[in-house]
Amino acid sequence: MNEKPWLIAETNWKTVMDTDYEVAVLPWGATEPHNYHLPYATDNMECEFVAAEAGRLAWEKGARVAVLPAVPYGVQTGMLDLPFAVNMNPSTQEAVLGDIARSLDGQGIRKLLVLNGHGANNFRQMIRELQTDLELFLCTADWYRAADWNTFFDEPGDHAGEFETSAMMYLRPDIVRPLSEAGDGHERKFRLKAMKEGWVWAPRTWSEITDDTGVGNPEKATAEKGEKFIAAAARNLASFLVELAETPAEQLYESE
Repeated sequence: MNEKPWLIAETNWKTVMDTDYEVAVLPWGATEPHNYHLPYATDNMECEFVAAEAGRLAWEKGARVAVLPAVPYGVQTGMLDLPFAVNMNPSTQEAVLGDIARSLDGQGIRKLLVLNGHGANNFRQMIRELQTDLELFLCTADWYRAADWNTFFDEPGDHAGEFETSAMMYLRPDIVRPLSEAGDGHERKFRLKAMKEGWVWAPRTWSEITDDTGVGNPEKATAEKGEKFIAAAARNLASFLVELAETPAEQLYESE
């Protein structure tokens, strides 16, 4: 039996009864188009894999990590005109996260990392609201920021570009279409100067900014780049999970 006790979906009640889990991880992705060559579940597959790998590495170092099944829907308000881009509003996400957090809190779990895999998801404000009513410590991270893109990619891209294409070429080459079929991921940017400079923000309407749903050119993507980046991100996340597991919930701040 090849049990993986850090993956709640693959373990059992007997193992859970006998394990003092210290940290839970909740991967959260999205369902959306990714240019012509990547699958709709790209964000979910990447986030779930990295969560599982980080959980495995942390477990091997003694941290009792529980990786939960992923939430597969994210904020898609800028893609509502694109078929099967399934939107979950932030208010709905907060309700879902609240239910999950309260369940864990009542079961004695004391730490939860929300591991995000989709750029439009933002859990910070939700955590601010939820934290005040829970003993459970909540934190969040974007898995794809756990390592430096620029160390691994020439032009990482924003969505289905070199970075994501490389990741999927490594994780699921069987469902990545040939790069010759991919669009170039050209993005039409806002006209306004302040928005171009990045200090004024507004959500993008996806069908207005890109013809192929990609942002970033995937032509330089390779499976080798994806493997190295994912390994680095998983290692860094595992180190954080070990440190989080080892630090008592009441001692998360430095003393004077």
